[in-house]
Amino acid sequence: MKTRTLSFLFLGMLLVSSLSGCSNPEAAKSPSFDEVLMSRRSVRSYDPTRKISRDEVRALLTAAQEAPSWANQQPSKYYVAISEEALAAVQNLVGGNKERISGAPVLIVSAFERGKSGFFRGQQTNEVGDGWGAFDNGLSNAYLVLQARAMGFDTLIMGMRDADGLRQYFSIPENETIMAVIALGYRAAEPNHPEHRALDDIVHFF
Repeated sequence: MKTRTLSFLFLGMLLVSSLSGCSNPEAAKSPSFDEVLMSRRSVRSYDPTRKISRDEVRALLTAAQEAPSWANQQPSKYYVAISEEALAAVQNLVGGNKERISGAPVLIVSAFERGKSGFFRGQQTNEVGDGWGAFDNGLSNAYLVLQARAMGFDTLIMGMRDADGLRQYFSIPENETIMAVIALGYRAAEPNHPEHRALDDIVHFF
């Protein structure tokens, strides 16, 4: 009798949990990987009324740390502008993109440490050299923008940036190469789906 009572109690708890989940509009289903790939866009207009917390940025960058890197050197470094002062400073250092990202609540400077990826015991392993650091930083940024989309955010990777100004503002060491500034926020409008090259233009089977 005791076992039957516990069984009914457990089923009742499951039912309550199920009903409460159905009535909660925030309990949205996580997107599939294909949905993340197809919905990620380079967004050039952000909703200034929607904010992103420091904890959400930390979760995002924790996911970016899962990206592979040369001998697990993990050369990527990130400098996050989230205060009004820092955002204003970085907005003035991204050239013609300033107006496009004015509503983004977070701007992330992406860099990598030279002399790590592509090196073994201090010696360059092949002709690519520190290009492997840029490669690893690109992988980390790819994880970042995909995880951002999975969390409902949007991004824009900007190569137009004043590296000297960014280095000075964030006190970025001289042994780090500044690659890009990444805007993070919520899209203000649906971006267009760009056309892609034919697969046979970029893939060669032998």
